[in-house]
Amino acid sequence: MSASGGTKAIVAALAANLAIAVAKFVAFLFSGSSSMLAESVHSLADSGNQGLLLLGGKRARRAATPEHPFGYGRERYIYAFLVSIVLFSVGGMFALYEGYEKIKHPHAIEAWYWPVGVLLFAIVAETFSFRTAIKESNVLRGSQSWKEFVRRAKAPELPVVLLEDLGALIGLVLALAGVSLALATGDGVWDGIGTLCIGTLLILIALVLAVETKSLLLGESASAADLRTIEEAVVDGTSVTRLIHMRTLHLGPEELLVAAKIAVRHDNTATQVAAAINAAEDRIRAACPIARVIYLEPDVYSASAAAAGTNPGRSPGGPGSTPAH
Repeated sequence: MSASGGTKAIVAALAANLAIAVAKFVAFLFSGSSSMLAESVHSLADSGNQGLLLLGGKRARRAATPEHPFGYGRERYIYAFLVSIVLFSVGGMFALYEGYEKIKHPHAIEAWYWPVGVLLFAIVAETFSFRTAIKESNVLRGSQSWKEFVRRAKAPELPVVLLEDLGALIGLVLALAGVSLALATGDGVWDGIGTLCIGTLLILIALVLAVETKSLLLGESASAADLRTIEEAVVDGTSVTRLIHMRTLHLGPEELLVAAKIAVRHDNTATQVAAAINAAEDRIRAACPIARVIYLEPDVYSASAAAAGTNPGRSPGGPGSTPAH
């Protein structure tokens, strides 16, 4: 996995979650708190999720084969989608079930210092993990807002870890609130309510992850910045006079397919057209290094056909398209 895949953030989150999961489960055994049981399963599910992200990154590095000529870069999207399923089923649904059972059959929390101490420790550990994810994300985020970064990032790992860590911190605060209210009132129902809140939070985060990774799985075009870079690089004004239309598709976070119809001079020889295509490909790769697969189709531009919207090979609109002029 490349540096932009956030390997450091994933490893930090995995280490934190494994330690927290063990501590939470021990606290549950001593206190009987359903919030602690839900949180221990939550941390265990998060650990499995980070393992899935690392596995996806490793499998995505496999070389292309005749059956998969464009390689396996999109496996990172598949494993990120699996993370949302695990978070929903293992984390969210289990927490809802435990919360319901605790409200239905409440009992007092024993050895209160165990859950409180572990939750405070977990908040510190998750804060460290969240800080690492933020630091790694800032390298790629630029001027984007956090919402835009999560929605537009082509590498799924960092948004997944960010949302998981954010959900974990909020879940810990909810668990601490539930345990504290249960201890203050002597009513274990509050512990169950806190558990229900944790389950609802996890399901909401899982749904957001599912929506975002589904878009990546379907196939997204290049970012607006990359589109502008490619459009500027393809035309040199001499051998390639204009870009008629273009389509782009991410084969993986750092692999972009570019397919375009370019206008060449009508009196060029076949040798000159071939040279123009090769030069345009070189310019695109130099300007946008993630453009790994490039297909350029030469054509003779027709102003009248463009005005009528019938320029040869042109399909109107869509991501990565450039209208003919």
